[in-house]
Amino acid sequence: MATLTKRATIYFDPQIHRTLKMKSVEVSKSLSELINDIVIKELSEDKEDLASFADRVSEPSISYESMLKQLKADGKI
Repeated sequence: MATLTKRATIYFDPQIHRTLKMKSVEVSKSLSELINDIVIKELSEDKEDLASFADRVSEPSISYESMLKQLKADGKI
């Protein structure tokens, strides 16, 4: 079964484009495969971050000023 793809036009800074082309040769992947892998990795990290936020949503919050007072009281700053 073939993977469905969607075409998009992306404009890169010339130096970034050269670097990506060199990297694609180094890892034996097409430029599209390389960029897809990079985007998937970045989106996965965002997904992990969002999951962490969701896990901590019920934790009590503390104001910045209160945190500073607590750190000063503890001798940490």
